[in-house]
Amino acid sequence: MNPKKVQNLDKSYKENISQFWEGLYQTNDDKWDLKEATPIFKKLATELPLGRVCIIGCGRGYDAVAFAKKGFHVTAIDFAPSAISSLKNMANLMDVSLEIICKDIFDLLPEYHDSFDYVLEQTCFCAIHPSRRKEYENIVKGILKVGGHLVGLWFPLDKDIAEEGPPYGTSIEEVKSTFHSGWEIIKEEFSEHSIKPRKGREKLVVFKKIDSGNE
Repeated sequence: MNPKKVQNLDKSYKENISQFWEGLYQTNDDKWDLKEATPIFKKLATELPLGRVCIIGCGRGYDAVAFAKKGFHVTAIDFAPSAISSLKNMANLMDVSLEIICKDIFDLLPEYHDSFDYVLEQTCFCAIHPSRRKEYENIVKGILKVGGHLVGLWFPLDKDIAEEGPPYGTSIEEVKSTFHSGWEIIKEEFSEHSIKPRKGREKLVVFKKIDSGNE
């Protein structure tokens, strides 16, 4: 599938369409794919208390497998069939057990309400249209338990939000403004474990859900 043709279906909101992402996977134009687990998340998988983890926009699922191997109960979600198929194959090869779902993340409620101890964010927030970022926050808050954590690598910080995407730019100020009501920050750092092309362009900010509001 030619992603440029899919893009013409709705130039402003092409990223809402699973076929757009499927086209990128099928043409190997998935530049966000690291071909391995994210070093920061791989480290966190050894440090965080075990629990239920939801990885939204999981892609081919390297991080999902890394957490599953450490004993976390993992739910990995993406709506690109090729990404989901790759993750299923890898999970079988690595002999790890996890829940793999081909689904739009904006359709996770009410089924997964208050279900997870952690939500992992990496290149999902920047992949959705900026007009949906508050909707994204509502979904994440809804699927997390009270006291649960949104573990986010917020990227790309060096791109203006007004520029064409995806990826769409963001800033730490915007992220903090989006995750403000019902959240508190428990960790914020430019990690030494960021991969070289993303050093200074992504920041680890971990939010804790402090109330059950999702209205």
